Amino acid sequence: MISFTVRLKFRPEDRARIAEILTDLASASRQEPGCVNYVPHLVEGEPDTVVIYEQYRDQTAVEAHRASAHFKKHAVGGLYQLMLDRQVENLTALV
Repeated sequence: MISFTVRLKFRPEDRARIAEILTDLASASRQEPGCVNYVPHLVEGEPDTVVIYEQYRDQTAVEAHRASAHFKKHAVGGLYQLMLDRQVENLTALV
């Protein structure tokens, strides 16, 4: 299992657009056969920060996600164009 978080920061004026993009991206990503979890979160106290928790069956599933048309459209063509900052944290499960 591969798990990670992606922390993204945006301008206040982009909040509504970011919510639309994340709704579409999450819905499509959850339909991928190798996707276990894909959950975008707003960070309390930081209304312009989003954290996405992602889990995939294996590296092949991660690569399929990143190669998908919906990732290219919504993440690369949408979120990445509007973000001010992006940080990825790779996670290792304890149990």
